[in-house]
Amino acid sequence: MVRKRGSLILCGAFLFVACNGLLLLFLWGRPPIGRFGEVGGAEPGGREEWGVAKRKGGGTNLAGEVIRLAEEIESELETQKKLLKQIQSHRSLWEKRKEMGKRETDGGKIEEKGKHKPSPRLPPKDGSENKDQSQERITQEFVAAVPDLKVDTKPDNDIKELTNHTKLDVSVTIPQVVIPILVIACDRVTVKRSLDKLIQYRPSAELYPIIVSQDCGHAETARVIGSYGSQVTHISQPDHSDIRVRPEHRKFQGYYKIARHYRWALNQVFNTLSHSTVVIVEDDLEVAPDFFEYFRALHPILTSDPTLWCVSAWNDNGRDGLVDPGKADLLYRTDFFPGLGWMLLKDVWAELEPKWPAAFWDDWMRHPEQRKERSCIRPEISRTITFGRKGVSLGQFFDQYLRYIKLNTDFVPFTKQDLSYLMKEKFDVNFVKEVYSAPLIKVEELQQGGGLTRTGPYRVQYSSRESFKVLARNLGVMDDLKSGVPRAGYRGVVSFLSRGRRVFLTPPEGWTKYDISWS
Repeated sequence: MVRKRGSLILCGAFLFVACNGLLLLFLWGRPPIGRFGEVGGAEPGGREEWGVAKRKGGGTNLAGEVIRLAEEIESELETQKKLLKQIQSHRSLWEKRKEMGKRETDGGKIEEKGKHKPSPRLPPKDGSENKDQSQERITQEFVAAVPDLKVDTKPDNDIKELTNHTKLDVSVTIPQVVIPILVIACDRVTVKRSLDKLIQYRPSAELYPIIVSQDCGHAETARVIGSYGSQVTHISQPDHSDIRVRPEHRKFQGYYKIARHYRWALNQVFNTLSHSTVVIVEDDLEVAPDFFEYFRALHPILTSDPTLWCVSAWNDNGRDGLVDPGKADLLYRTDFFPGLGWMLLKDVWAELEPKWPAAFWDDWMRHPEQRKERSCIRPEISRTITFGRKGVSLGQFFDQYLRYIKLNTDFVPFTKQDLSYLMKEKFDVNFVKEVYSAPLIKVEELQQGGGLTRTGPYRVQYSSRESFKVLARNLGVMDDLKSGVPRAGYRGVVSFLSRGRRVFLTPPEGWTKYDISWS
């Protein structure tokens, strides 16, 4: 055993000496390495400069070789630091090109590409590097700004690529407001007609989610709504019980249930689903092709002008013959709350909800206490029509007015137009000037038309509640008033066409406020 162990120890010692000898021979015979940037060897006197000295016995000083290698690494790091400084010096160039890229995007149109910040893109050297690999390489070079890290690249070529680089991949992420469409439904299976048009014209399911809130618990209507699957969100008002009312209001039970449903549904949209705005339609409304475009464009006006509290798609006097078919882009302010497809903001709902009425919510909205001298936006040509003759109102006004409302068919690109003229300070000045500079005529002149040589506008003036009603009936516009406000009126003025001429039905010049006794 002792001999065997001795032999193993001798063999191990021999192998150790042989390996170290071979390593020393390799290091001794290796040609010296020149400084970075030089080709083929060291500078004159290089061995001494790099700390390499021959021993007398013909061997190599191992410590000197290690020192030489360390100095070589240090020189390499210095070169890499210079490279990083050059890369950083081009960051300002990248920033300028990034700004140019932003200006070249389509007027600030939104293109969501994720939440990461875009990296400048370098072209591949051999045509094989894809976009992700290129961006990863640039990212690594920026990370290399830490002095202890190494950038695996050649400085001359990369700096040349950076200076020649002229195109940046810039993505701009601007959040768009989500505008949900709340459909108030009950027991009309014809809600399908309304939903079909909404889905047909909706440009984005993400930006315009459709929420159908159903009251009544009508099973067949629920099946129709359910057939749309994920295209709509179906919610159900849980309380279907009768509401205790005064004996004389028993016939108005439906109006009480509608008010209860509206309150519940709007609380769901604003408080449960946390939306900031909503467009409300009922299950008997059909929308126009530019319905979504209309509300998208007017949302900034509504949020920025405190004298506005709604945007409506409806013109109460929007019958054929009373509107200008060539002015689909014409918009007005109105002091009369129109409803029938209207946009409401969350902060206005927070103001209204605590005092929400038990019934007749739309007329309640027209009271001075709620309106607070605020106005709505309305179109010349309606963006909704109603096809629901039967309902709690038992067809009131439907046969005489509503069935004749003209629905817009031309798509108007409202989001590309400057709508700032609708802001109160601008609109009032222009509106009053246009109205009261129009020639004042009698209704008989307008009806006969023989002596009128121009297409308008003309002004017909009323001075009392009774004279307003008489003139409105003669001219074919709606003659009812709510808290003294005429339908579609602004500052007491109703604008419409009569026999192809623009007419303003106006109070005397100098109007200041509505008389609430005119109701």
